[in-house]
Amino acid sequence: MKVFKFGGASVKGAEGIKNLAKIVSQEKENLVIVVSAFGKTTNALEKVLKLWLAGEKSYKEHLENIYSYHSGVVEELFPSGNSVGNKIDKSFTKLKEYLQSEKKSEYDFEYDQVVSFGEIWSTIIIAGYLRKTGLNAEWIDIRKNLLTDNRYRDANVLWSESTDRIKAVFDFKKTPLYLTQGFIGGTADGNSTTLGREGSDYTAAILANMLDAECVIFWKDVPGLLNADPKWLNDACKLEEMSYREAVEMTFSGAKVIHPKTIKPLQNKNIPLFVKSFLAPDEKGTMVIAEPTLKKIISVFIKKENQILISILPKDFSFVMSDNLSRIFHTFIMHGIKVNLVEASAVSIDVCVDDERPKVESLLIDLKAEYSAFYNENVEMLSIRHYTPEAIARITADREILLEQRTRSAVRFVVRGIASLRSQ
Repeated sequence: MKVFKFGGASVKGAEGIKNLAKIVSQEKENLVIVVSAFGKTTNALEKVLKLWLAGEKSYKEHLENIYSYHSGVVEELFPSGNSVGNKIDKSFTKLKEYLQSEKKSEYDFEYDQVVSFGEIWSTIIIAGYLRKTGLNAEWIDIRKNLLTDNRYRDANVLWSESTDRIKAVFDFKKTPLYLTQGFIGGTADGNSTTLGREGSDYTAAILANMLDAECVIFWKDVPGLLNADPKWLNDACKLEEMSYREAVEMTFSGAKVIHPKTIKPLQNKNIPLFVKSFLAPDEKGTMVIAEPTLKKIISVFIKKENQILISILPKDFSFVMSDNLSRIFHTFIMHGIKVNLVEASAVSIDVCVDDERPKVESLLIDLKAEYSAFYNENVEMLSIRHYTPEAIARITADREILLEQRTRSAVRFVVRGIASLRSQ
């Protein structure tokens, strides 16, 4: 069996869904399809959540726009009417009733309860359309089968419990085709969770691992994995093959084509990953495997934007290492802040993190009793795998370099955009 994953860009409208059905119809083996929310639905639901939590009634207008978008897709796919429309109406009503409640919990919990609806809506519509075309697609609510802990917005999968449920549900006895949601899961007591932004890739890898898939194919709006974001470097070229290790390094540095947690479940069972274009499904794409046969090495450029560079110094000028370092990183963990780059000296440490300003401000408050800290905002982390002097010059020319870090195979720079320096 195989696992196909389709992202939001591939199913943002009726034509994309028709194209998905065409691709799926060519597959003769047992298949699990993992689908993201339509287009920018996740962003739109985040806006609804923000307004709702702030007590702004305008959230209703934004939610109505999301409903109109999905209803429009349904009407285009089912012009003669279909039960799909009723299912979408009921699901939107369920969310509206939830938002009409005066009871509000912490942001991360509410995020998962609200934003998870995007994947439910997309898969209801797509499953209905696949059945309309003659494909016996069974819709599965992954929240009842992929169990996680209650670390909302970045939940950890409970592998043992989930594997038993996944194997029982995706058994291919009644149908060769299952369709389910990416990005979301559920706790044992029935609350929705999410696996981290862009987590549908991770879902596909998890299911492939649990079901011992032959391979996984990610259908993207690019011809495969590229050596740079074409919006940044216009001469970006496709990578024909890549090792699991290389893919992990790329995603950790900030490459957005694959979710960072995706590779491990595949590598554990040596399952190949193919990244292909949904616009040109017959083309080869990129293959990610343990040991690539192609040996041509080219530089890979990665830009991670919206970063903050935090500098931390003990007030008594004691060494940063040992106990100090342990306490500092424990504080980062407690605030749910992921570290993208670390550079330590004897009496200071620099840490590059995503610009999640409320978390960073709270972190610095906790650190200020023992440490002096300041940060540069609006910085970028630029990384090059397999760097050359020419490659370095290309992306650092006329940029102010705040921090540089090199290994034999990679170099990273933290560079200033339009930033200001703030102290705590």
